[in-house]
Amino acid sequence: MTSRKNEKYEAILEGALQVFAEHGFHRSQVSKIARAAGVADGTIYLYFKRKEDILIELFRSKLGELIEKFTSGIENVTDAREALRRVCTIHYSELEANVALAYVTQIELRQSDLELRKEIGEAVKPYIKLIEDLLLKGIEQNVFRADLDVKLTRLLLFGAMDEVVTSWLISGRKYSLSAQVDSTLKFFLQGIGN
Repeated sequence: MTSRKNEKYEAILEGALQVFAEHGFHRSQVSKIARAAGVADGTIYLYFKRKEDILIELFRSKLGELIEKFTSGIENVTDAREALRRVCTIHYSELEANVALAYVTQIELRQSDLELRKEIGEAVKPYIKLIEDLLLKGIEQNVFRADLDVKLTRLLLFGAMDEVVTSWLISGRKYSLSAQVDSTLKFFLQGIGN
C-alpha cells in the first residue's frame, strides 16, 4: 500500500511540473495537475492542502535530487576548482535535460509571491551551503583568494548560473546550455583564484 501512495505522490509532483511549465503556476488548476498525474482531483488533496504546497514540495524534491547528484559528483574530487566545475556541469546539464524543471525553477519562482519564494528559498539553502563549502575548501587549498567574501561569492556564483539558465530559456534554447560551463567557470575562477 505504501508504494502505491508513493507512486501517486511522485505522479502528482511530476504532473505538476509539466503543468506548471506549460501553463505557469498561476494559470494551473489542480484539475489539470490531477489529469497530468493520472489521479482524481480529490486525490491531490490527500497529499497537499493547496496548490502552493505542491510547488514548494516540487522544489524540495527536485533540488534534493540535484543536491544528491552534486554530492555524488564531487565525492572523490579533491580540487575545489574541479568540484565547482562539476557542480556547474551538473546544474546546466540537468536543467538542459529537463526543460520543464528549468522553466519552473527559473521562471515560475520569480512570479510567485514573497511568502512562497521564502518557503522555496529554504529548499535552495543546502545548494548555497554546498557552494560555500567548496569556496572554503578552495581557500584552504590556497587556490582561491584568502580575502574572498565567501557569503557574497556563493550567492554570486549561484546567481550567475541561475541567470545563464534563464537567458538560455528566454532565448528559446538556441544554444547548448552545457556548453556554457567553461565560460562560466573561467569568469569566476579568474576573479576568485589565487
